[in-house]
Amino acid sequence: MGKEKVILAYSGGLDTSVILKWLVNKGFDVIAYVANVGQVEDFDAIEKKAIATGASKVYVEDLRRDLVTDYIFQALKANATYEGKYLLGTSIARPIIAKRHIEIAQKEGTKYVAHGATGKGNDQVRFELGYYALMPDVKIIAPWKDPEWLAEFEGRSHMIAYAEKYGIPVKASTKKPYSEDENLLHISHEAGILEDPALRCPDEVFSHTVSPKDAPDQETVLAIDFVDGVPVKVLNENDGTEITDPLEMFLYLNKVGHDNAVGRIDMVENRYVGIKSRGVYETPGGTILWFVHRDLEGICMDKEVMHLRDMLMPKYAELIYNGYWFSPEFDFLTSAFEKSQELITGTAKVAIYKGNLIGAGVSSPYSLYNEALGSMEVSGGYQPVDCKGFININGIRLQAHHYWLKAKALDEKK
Repeated sequence: MGKEKVILAYSGGLDTSVILKWLVNKGFDVIAYVANVGQVEDFDAIEKKAIATGASKVYVEDLRRDLVTDYIFQALKANATYEGKYLLGTSIARPIIAKRHIEIAQKEGTKYVAHGATGKGNDQVRFELGYYALMPDVKIIAPWKDPEWLAEFEGRSHMIAYAEKYGIPVKASTKKPYSEDENLLHISHEAGILEDPALRCPDEVFSHTVSPKDAPDQETVLAIDFVDGVPVKVLNENDGTEITDPLEMFLYLNKVGHDNAVGRIDMVENRYVGIKSRGVYETPGGTILWFVHRDLEGICMDKEVMHLRDMLMPKYAELIYNGYWFSPEFDFLTSAFEKSQELITGTAKVAIYKGNLIGAGVSSPYSLYNEALGSMEVSGGYQPVDCKGFININGIRLQAHHYWLKAKALDEKK
């Protein structure tokens, strides 16, 4: 009987390299899966290292285009933002990674998948909920929750010693004093020297955005076209650059955002597992898109639909953050947000200057804005006298509430 196959989510770093060899030594046929979601890596070198460490096969999957069109743009339609700040950079990338992980397991005819997420973080939840949703009978190997693994590897030094024992190259000397996660949407920085929220994040931590002090001393003006809530074209009005391909468009927005110091966030957030953590995020292109999309909605979206969407958005963001992308409640809300984006079509302009985003005009063939009706100079068909009855009717319950409060206060004095 052959060895049991396991598909390992592999990055080439210390943790997953040691996990790969550890699984091989436990008798598994390990197939490494490397997800390219926009991180800057030498994927050829990672593939070679996986084979050298004992993997029987390596899948290097370029998921960037689908990440943009099926995940980032989906979150954009809801203006999804977690706890008022976080544009869900890590969270949005996890479901596509989990989905491809399961697809490879099914292709290879195995139920076993493995990952290197820690037992304190959010990623273990996001990956494993995704696995269960897509393959209910999946068998998950999560070493950082495995007593045998934890007994063998009490700390980083034990892992380095294990790697040296089996000839696994380790870049321990270049390890940064904080943790990072990078993808097309953002880069996150946390832990290590960033664990004290009272201390300002050092300038040298930032890599996806320049400092506002070093940004150009002139505005960059972009015009971004949308069709039904989806960005379809970016035009740089300064130099005439025009891009329509979704992936290339997002890469370009990341560059513009980087050069103009857009998208830095420093926050203390609430992890799903109940722990507060400090995260420093850089989301240059996403910050630009979220801004202009909301501006365009201002003239295209019905008031009540907008207010309902805004009430539902925090729940949607929470579902993404907590790992419920493939849940029935997420599907339900997605359908509502899809409906809300009908006719969110037009152009929104933004002037970008030293980290600031300034609305520079919106237009749409489906605009609900009536210049004559909104004008303070002409009536535009609006009859101000109609407001007398409108206000009187809406004031009835406020008058009643006041009388009851007054009556209660008199009773309490007796």
